Amino acid sequence: MQERLSRLRDTVAAQLEFVYPDSDTELLLEQLLNTFGILEQCEEPRPHDNKWTEQDVIAITYGGSIEHPGEQNLTTLHRFMNEHFAEVITILHILPFYPYSSDDGFSVINYKQVNEDLGNWDNINLIAKDYKLMADLVINHCSSRSQWFEAFKQNQSPEKDYFVTVDPEIDLSEVVRPRTHPLLREVETLDGTKHVWCTFSHDQVDLNFANVAVLLEFIDIIGFYLDRGVKVFRLDAVAFLWKEIGTNCLNLPQTHEIIRLLRTLIEHRDPEALVI
Repeated sequence: MQERLSRLRDTVAAQLEFVYPDSDTELLLEQLLNTFGILEQCEEPRPHDNKWTEQDVIAITYGGSIEHPGEQNLTTLHRFMNEHFAEVITILHILPFYPYSSDDGFSVINYKQVNEDLGNWDNINLIAKDYKLMADLVINHCSSRSQWFEAFKQNQSPEKDYFVTVDPEIDLSEVVRPRTHPLLREVETLDGTKHVWCTFSHDQVDLNFANVAVLLEFIDIIGFYLDRGVKVFRLDAVAFLWKEIGTNCLNLPQTHEIIRLLRTLIEHRDPEALVI
């Protein structure tokens, strides 16, 4: 256990130093490991192998795709899967099942809640016992109706530094755009007018991963999902994660290192889990 933990510390410290060279690496390392609960649950990752193969069959669905009167949608989905596909489907990917404000679930209001129209965490736990459960980690942005963004507008700590704000006079023409709306959204806050970065829509506000507190928030969320049976994490829009003025802000080295960091931590917490 101590040898595994020592190797993990060395690996994660190097990853943190690459992404956050100006931070206190030792302090950040302790915060991260404690937040993730890794000090109590450090497992030895399996030798490299494919955690899914040609024998796996994945069903991708929204939690509310199938309805039955008087029954929670996730209960209906679970029963339907067991009745028709129990011998076929090995991985069930339920598209974002959290409260959301737009984009069919990809504008998350609260990462630790299940959309009450679908069911609750008990439903998710039960599904995870019968199938390898895949969940979306909407990591690049959150909803403008989230508590984080509301606190940002009120200039509250720590959320006032959770989002990317930019001087609108700065040249952002090199930034790769997946949508046609203006990149920056003007927002009135208690600290004055801010211009926040919105890659996908003005309801989807990009998170500031240059702030280590945002990283720690998502480490906590990942641990929360693991505890509720999630085995496969799909990192949504992760290519846009790191912003650096003067670049295209797509697939930057810091983004790749954060993904490696997440994989390192998840595999030491649960060797059966997978990040894609």
